Amino acid sequence: MYANGEHTPPLDWLLEPDPTNPGVRYFALRDLLGRPPNDPDVVAAQADVMRTGPVPAILAAQAPEGYWVKPGPGYGPKYRGTVWSVLFLAQLGADGRDPRVRRGVEYVLSHAQTQAGAFAFDATPSGAVHCLWGNLVRAMIDLGAWGDERLARAVEALARSVTGDGYDDYRKSGLQAPGFHCAHNWGLPCGWGAVRVLWALNAVPADARTPAVNAAVDAGLEFLLRYDIARADYPYLERISSSWFKFGYPPGYVTDVLLNLEALTEAGVVADPHLNDAVALVLSKRDAQGRWKLEYGYHGKMWIDIETKGKPSKWVTLRALRVLQRVGVETPPRDSG
Repeated sequence: MYANGEHTPPLDWLLEPDPTNPGVRYFALRDLLGRPPNDPDVVAAQADVMRTGPVPAILAAQAPEGYWVKPGPGYGPKYRGTVWSVLFLAQLGADGRDPRVRRGVEYVLSHAQTQAGAFAFDATPSGAVHCLWGNLVRAMIDLGAWGDERLARAVEALARSVTGDGYDDYRKSGLQAPGFHCAHNWGLPCGWGAVRVLWALNAVPADARTPAVNAAVDAGLEFLLRYDIARADYPYLERISSSWFKFGYPPGYVTDVLLNLEALTEAGVVADPHLNDAVALVLSKRDAQGRWKLEYGYHGKMWIDIETKGKPSKWVTLRALRVLQRVGVETPPRDSG
């Protein structure tokens, strides 16, 4: 397929310097090639993330106090408020040591957390839902905030909201009961929430995982593998959301089959037959050049658009190759030339 330079192999494509999406090269070096954080190429790639592309555009819109658009918990407006800006900074590969990023993280910790430890869209128990809570935990860990007592409290409360052990805010929150029951899914267990919780807890350092965190990870795995991943037939009332089957970037609050696979494989589930049909679904979306299209995004809603819908996407291809590498599916080799 790649003879005579007709096409660029997908991994080489991801590793190309790209000022519009420099985070792709950073994550490809780190996740697909396994380069350590102090590798000169990794260091240079993350410096590029801070210099060009979407991350500088997001940071340019930040107020000196650390928030975006307006003071407060930061959920609104979608997708430019403080919460979303911090999420997207993490998902796009921002350097958490940058003072502007640190101010954003500090602002969320100071303004979007309930007394019980939950991250909530209005900083009150009623606004606590697993998808946002898990998203913010994951973002803050990825941005280097582990070690802050408030983040550790958020993690422990998140885990206990799944196990039901010592988390007492159910009656006042969007969470309806231990497990993944959510008011926004008619009180049924929510697949999107379960994926986000697992994705968040995967990032907790192994030596810092409490019994509650380990129990919540086990509960998340059991729940997610109980259903058909490829069909996403998690409990629903009206219909299965079509968003499950559209691959895009950044994830925002949407959860797709690919993110489910990313969370499961990151947790070490790589040889379970429950993954087979979902992996086949991922492979079915690959084009003749070994690339995947952008099927959803937040165009016109973020501070800057990410790629073009309907076109081959470096970000989606990165996500797909990350999963396929973990499950041992061979992909086209790099160009040796």
